[in-house]
Amino acid sequence: MSIKGRVAIVGIGETKWYKRGQSPDAEFKLCVAAIKAAAADAGVDPREITGFSSYSEDRNTPARLANALGVKDFAMSVMQWGGGGGGCCGAVANAAAGILAGYCDYAVVYRGLAQGQFGRFGQGAALNVIPGDMGYVMPYGMLSPAQLFVMRITRFMHEHGVNQSALRAVAMASYHHAQNNSRAIMRGKPLTEEAYDASRWITEPLHLYDCCQENDGAAALLLTTTERAEKLAQKPAVLLAAASGGDPRAGEFGASACNAPDYPTSNFKYVARRAFATAGLGPQDVDVLQCYENFTGGVVMAMVEHGFCQPDEVNALFTLANLKAPSGRLPLNTSGGNLAEVYMHGLSLITEAVRQLRGTSPNQVPNAKVSMVIGGPMVNPVSNLILGSS
Repeated sequence: MSIKGRVAIVGIGETKWYKRGQSPDAEFKLCVAAIKAAAADAGVDPREITGFSSYSEDRNTPARLANALGVKDFAMSVMQWGGGGGGCCGAVANAAAGILAGYCDYAVVYRGLAQGQFGRFGQGAALNVIPGDMGYVMPYGMLSPAQLFVMRITRFMHEHGVNQSALRAVAMASYHHAQNNSRAIMRGKPLTEEAYDASRWITEPLHLYDCCQENDGAAALLLTTTERAEKLAQKPAVLLAAASGGDPRAGEFGASACNAPDYPTSNFKYVARRAFATAGLGPQDVDVLQCYENFTGGVVMAMVEHGFCQPDEVNALFTLANLKAPSGRLPLNTSGGNLAEVYMHGLSLITEAVRQLRGTSPNQVPNAKVSMVIGGPMVNPVSNLILGSS
């Protein structure tokens, strides 16, 4: 048994995007608005939603959301493990599992951020007690996500001869696509190779433009069975596969990670195999890809581990011409992605994957039938998602 072909995303909802700290609304209000928008998109009364799924310790509790939405029967609430956006696709898998198990007819996957209300994700915090593996690194000055992830990226680039130009191509593709997206934060701010090369280092080899934004807003997805989907307002995006997990020895950032047998990994080697096996597809069948760019180096590593190229082919594949829609070899992050549209911990990548299958993307890939999402790399667990037009 699998989820293949049995559940679909039938509604997508998003609020206005803001630079971090600039939302006039509280995080909870943003979440309610996004969920209501997803239900309206599908033509479903939000009171019919009975299942709630989120990730990364989202602060907006399902019980409170159910009350605000006037839900008739609050039946399921699920939280995916994993920091940042590593669980964005896993939350979709959990919602689909709940639907197939009969716990709910309609389930919503959501994520909300209001960093002016709760503080920045991308900044180190003063702590009296350092939890878990972070105790192995924070006392030595490794405080931010960029400092932590760059260790793996640098090792990968060194071992496989990956050039800076590959990272630059990921950033260039995201900014290129954002210029056609009226909702993108970085629309009207095109990126040139010269500007990229001249931008300051955040932590070498990551320039400013290699690092994701920090934003406020909310996004939501509404899921139901493919049978119900046929009667709703939108063309469904059918789940062909959704996988999560990782290498059991990949660890996180501390001692367990450094002692892992495969240190320079995005942690997708196991998860990628399971997703493609469930879908009965391979990387060659993917028409358009949304790959989580917390940092551009993680995109390169994740795409290699999904088989889109071999490590020694990275420099050849990662060019703007190959990554841009509509005619590139593999159009990537076609809404602008985390770098140039919005950083909503990956959920906006899934809404864009749905738009590609509907034919409504601002950078539409002609006749897109298979749309894939790769969640946040280099954490454990990670997750991915393959959607089809039928």
